[in-house]
Amino acid sequence: MTLRQLLAVAIIAALTGTAVYAQNYKPLKYTEYTLPNGLQVILHRDNSVPIAATVLHYKVGSRYEDPARTGFAHFFEHLMFEGTDSIPRGGVGDIFQRAGGELNAFTSFDKTVYHVKLPSNGLQLAMWVDAQRMRDLRVDTIGIETQRGVVKEERKQRYDNSPYGVWNEKMFTLLFKGSGYGWTPIGSSQHIDVASLKEFRDFYDQYYVPNNAVLVVSGDFDENEVRKYIDVYYGSRPRGKDIQRPVVAMPAMNGEIRETINDNKAQLPGLFIGYRGVKLGDPDGYAMEMLTDILANGESSRMYRRLVDKEQVAVQASTFPYQLEQAGAIVLVGIAAPGADIAKVENLMYAEIDSVIKNGVTDAEFQKAKNIAEMKFISGKKGVLENALALADAKATFNNTDYVNTEIQNFYRVTKADLQRVAKKYFETKNRVVLTFMPSAEKKKK
Repeated sequence: MTLRQLLAVAIIAALTGTAVYAQNYKPLKYTEYTLPNGLQVILHRDNSVPIAATVLHYKVGSRYEDPARTGFAHFFEHLMFEGTDSIPRGGVGDIFQRAGGELNAFTSFDKTVYHVKLPSNGLQLAMWVDAQRMRDLRVDTIGIETQRGVVKEERKQRYDNSPYGVWNEKMFTLLFKGSGYGWTPIGSSQHIDVASLKEFRDFYDQYYVPNNAVLVVSGDFDENEVRKYIDVYYGSRPRGKDIQRPVVAMPAMNGEIRETINDNKAQLPGLFIGYRGVKLGDPDGYAMEMLTDILANGESSRMYRRLVDKEQVAVQASTFPYQLEQAGAIVLVGIAAPGADIAKVENLMYAEIDSVIKNGVTDAEFQKAKNIAEMKFISGKKGVLENALALADAKATFNNTDYVNTEIQNFYRVTKADLQRVAKKYFETKNRVVLTFMPSAEKKKK
């Protein structure tokens, strides 16, 4: 069954209340092993189309950084596109472009991930390049200065020059103050500016080692051939020192934290309400994901229908749930309609939460939330790259690769009572952060 057919079945299921997972999901089959240097390898064959993908998942994100040197993990996401001892500066992207491939990367609080998708006859090339970057990256003054400018420009575009751009930076600073989650992966431009060449090299040598990575190869390939490539290219990379995983110590919150930000980029008042949530793998996380879908995910959610459709006090009502390796957050977002009172937006959002705490959810909402979970689970494995990313996450996060196949069972175990219980447990508190963004006075006059 094609992805389009699966999604069509899922949409019908959302309307009729029938399950789709059991009939339509085929568990991913894979082989896994570990090289002598500590690199964890997962191979997933899919010979349906002549496409392949590689994912190299390094277990290092912003929470691993020195608080005085934030932004290093994200900086290396960019620096890895410089050159190596065997690849000329700026040549990494050119290699894959000529091979008809696509490469990219992303950084989060817990990980930095590099991924490639290309015709399967280019798979050997992809592995050679990534093995080069693993230990032979050119960490020098020219590359560092080039990427300093790139990262600073990215920060300006995404944070400094965007409406509500600093909301997540402020939210995590206040919600997780005093912990490794107290800053976002973009980091501080000032920290990157003053860091020395030695500091960058030390970070690279500490974390960009085979024993801190998971390699996934997914798609159309011959397993025996790929194993040989892996042994030659990655097996020769020296093992690094054992990684000391930082433990996130989370100071207690003592009541509500409110801050108003005058934002000359915003056209309308915006509200961001953050609560502490659960970490990845916590049993409450599956009920919380379903609950946030019901509350504020999409135009049929409770908050959207109440605030946007019925009361017409908002133009947006949504949620950003975060489940991290050692913590979690739920952020509710409301953007006021023109002329509407942002305080009313806030009160109506609390009213919808209070309604779930008091009365729970309906049978129809519960069934729809289960169907959404199934649809996300199935559609999240729609191709060789998506499968590779999911396999890498399961191994790196849970040390259980089969989690990629069994995660849906955790959603099946959730009951209606669980949704009401987690609403009460995580939302019935004054321990929250409330950020209100207000347009500048000059913009109001216009």
